[in-house]
This record gives sequence, structure tokens and C-alpha cells, in this order.
Amino acid sequence: MIENPADLPILEAAERLRDGRLTSVALTVAHLDRIAERNGAYHAFLHVAAESALAEAARADEALGCGEDRGPLHGIPVAVKDLFDTAGMPTTYGSDVYAGYLPTEDAEVVRRLRAAGAVLIGKLETYEFAMVGPVFDRSFPPAANPWDVRRFTGGSSSGSAAAVAGGLVRTSVASDTGGSVRSPAAYCGVVGFKPTYGRIPARGVFVLSPSLDHVGLISASVAEAAITFDAIADAETTDAEPAASRLGGALSGLRIGYARKWFADDPETLPALLDAVDGAASQLSLLGARIEEVALPAAPDFESVGAVIIHAEAFEAHRRQLAASGDGYSRKVFQNILSGLCLTPEDLVRARHAAARLRDRIDRTVFARFDAILTATTLTPAIPFADFAGEAARWTPMRTIAFNVTGHPALSVPCGFANGLPLAIQLAGRAGDEATLCQIGHAYEQASDFAASKPPLPFPRAASDGRTQPAPSE
Repeated sequence: MIENPADLPILEAAERLRDGRLTSVALTVAHLDRIAERNGAYHAFLHVAAESALAEAARADEALGCGEDRGPLHGIPVAVKDLFDTAGMPTTYGSDVYAGYLPTEDAEVVRRLRAAGAVLIGKLETYEFAMVGPVFDRSFPPAANPWDVRRFTGGSSSGSAAAVAGGLVRTSVASDTGGSVRSPAAYCGVVGFKPTYGRIPARGVFVLSPSLDHVGLISASVAEAAITFDAIADAETTDAEPAASRLGGALSGLRIGYARKWFADDPETLPALLDAVDGAASQLSLLGARIEEVALPAAPDFESVGAVIIHAEAFEAHRRQLAASGDGYSRKVFQNILSGLCLTPEDLVRARHAAARLRDRIDRTVFARFDAILTATTLTPAIPFADFAGEAARWTPMRTIAFNVTGHPALSVPCGFANGLPLAIQLAGRAGDEATLCQIGHAYEQASDFAASKPPLPFPRAASDGRTQPAPSE
């Protein structure tokens, strides 16, 4: 039996909001109390909008009482990555350069969340400008992994993953340019959902790489990710089914291509991860899907193309700001952005053409035969913060950027543990077919118990200067 309303899945909370067993105000208070209790250890929230959230919750209750129902997110507390503009609410894009900045308009996604009746409870920590991390030369610490607060969350949607895994919110909106939704979700044992490129509008989201930037979700379950997606995605411009439309559907007859060699042959792949993904393939077969190994283009091909696009476009986006306020950037982020100086416009054009060829090849050779791809998200569990000491950026092995390069939807779902730390599978689907992807992910999630596992209760973690830092609030 669930005793704390903050632990209720969204659909169960929504049912209670409508039959009178729960109010949005009570639900919001439960989440605010949870944040106050745990955020000192996780550092997931940069800003807690307590006063405005309670006012929004009261309005949500009043609307439901008058028969106005805006959908499943009506009255549900949500949080957004601090890369999204929020009118009148601090928005720093994870950087001291924007300390004290208050946007005058909401990002389009935030506007849609409000229109869906969601209660915006605050802003979540992000790697600086969604670049490299974690870094320790900002005025606030990086988010910590709830499974072991001595370890990183992955990035750049670091606070989003920590908040969901730590029980602070059930769902959050984030961004993914090379794996920034899926890898933190994998490291923190929650669901990361990167839809098809452009399915969720990016207006009002700080630009990293326009060719690869995706708006996505980090949620406690596949169903909650699908519900959140359906509330904010463009529906009028596509014939695609709602992502939640096939939840609970049988997998019989679905064909899944298992890209096993894509990660199994990598020397950095943890043996326990390979065993876990093999186990997931077996489970999906037992659920009725037809599993067959499939060959994808080499992972380094995607990574090379993605690296050129990100570094070239990020440098162009930051060129003027670097000249004006480069001393406000953390050192690793400054160095990483400057690497784009080495690239020419011709390099970027060639990389974009290569991305189009890779996308076409996947469509012709894989999605012409299969409904989805199964592979790994990251190749290891989360690593310690200590591994990021020093001036050089530290990269961790994953298989995520390929689906930013091609724009196909991809979903990360927990699939096991290694030494008490989460592992995850990744599913990728045809462009616009989020429904099938969520159908498969939800079926696997329901047949396993990994998503139901919760991290240990937190203990205070001191910041680098020895102080435990609580979240700021209104």
C-alpha cells in the first residue's frame, strides 16, 4: 500500500484527484516535503517554486471541482530542466553566466504543461549549457545519483534523473542532444524517452546543437513518460498515434532487431550489462516478440558524425557569448566549446550529409524489417565523482548519440543491477512511432521488477566547500 501521495503513479494520483480522495494541494505539499527532505543529498533542484506551485495546485483543484478536466496531468506536480525558459522563474541554463536571469516568456513546452493543468514545482539542475560535466567550479554542485550519492548521474539532464529516481517528482521534461535524457535515466534506474526529432517543440529551450537537440522526458515509468509526451507533443502535424495508445498491448507478432554486437564487442562493456540485456531479449521473446540479431552501422561512425555536428553548432551558438563573458564559464565547458574552432563550415555540411545517409541506411536495412531495435543504453553503471577530477573532460561509454544523429525515437528502460547500481536497455523505433516503442517498453517493464526497485534513503552530502546545500525556494 502506498502511504505517501508523492509515491503515487500519475494515473493513480489522477484517479484520486477526480474521486475526491486526494487534492492537488495535498499532492503538491507531499512533493514539496519530499524535496525539502532529500534535495540536500541529491542537489536535483536549483529552484523550488513552492508558493506559485501551491497557487497552481489550488486552481487545479478548483477547476476539477467545477468539472473542468484538462487531462491526466491536471493537478500533477512536474519539474523541468533548467534549460527551459520559465516566465518570472529563475533560469540559468546551468551556468553562473545567467545567475539571476528571469525570462519573460515560457518555453513552448512549459506553456503546454500549464495548459494541461500540470503544477510546475521547480527547475532541475543541468550540466552547464547542456555540455560536459559534472563540473565543480560553478556556484552550485552537480546533482548526485540517488543509488549512491558519491556517483554521478550522467548528463546533461542530471537533476531530472536524480529528482525522478529520488522520488521528488514522478515525471520531468528534459533535453537530449547526444543521450542527455537516456544516459542519466539509465544510470539512475528510471525511464528516459527521446521522441522523434521535432515531435516536441524546442522553442524557448537553450540551443546546444539545433540539428541534434531533442526535447524528451525522464519519468518513473514508461506509462508516465508516454502520458507526459502526449500532453506536450505536436499532434496536429502528424498522423502518429498517441504514445500511450498501445500501453498494455500484446507483443505478439512484433519484430525486434537485437543489435547485440553493437555493444557486446566493445571492451568497455561490463559483463553484467551484457548478461542483463541478453536477459531482456529473452524476456521480450517470452512476451511474444520475434527477436533476431541485426547489424547496425559501426557505433564510431555515428559518434564521429555527431561530434562534428555538436561541436560546430555549439561553438557557433556560443561565439558571441564566449567573447563577452567567457570568464563566467566553467573551465571544462569553455574548453569543450572552443574545440569547435577547429571545424569549418564544410566539415559541418559533410557531417550533416553523413547523418542523412546513416538515417536512410537504418530505415532501409533495419526498419524495413523490424518494428524496433534493442540494444544497450550505457555500457557501464554510474561512475564515482572522483573519476572526474582533473582538467580533461571524462567521457563514459554509451550507445545513445546514434539516434540523435538519425532522429529516430529511443527509450531507455531499467533492466538490472551491477553491484547495486542500475543498468538499462535501449529501444529505438521508426520515426513517428512512439506508440510501438512505449508498448514494448511498458510490456518489458511490467514483466520485470527493475523499475519498481527504489534507491536507499539519502544521507546529506557535503558540497566541495564542506557545506550541505539545500535547494533555494521562493
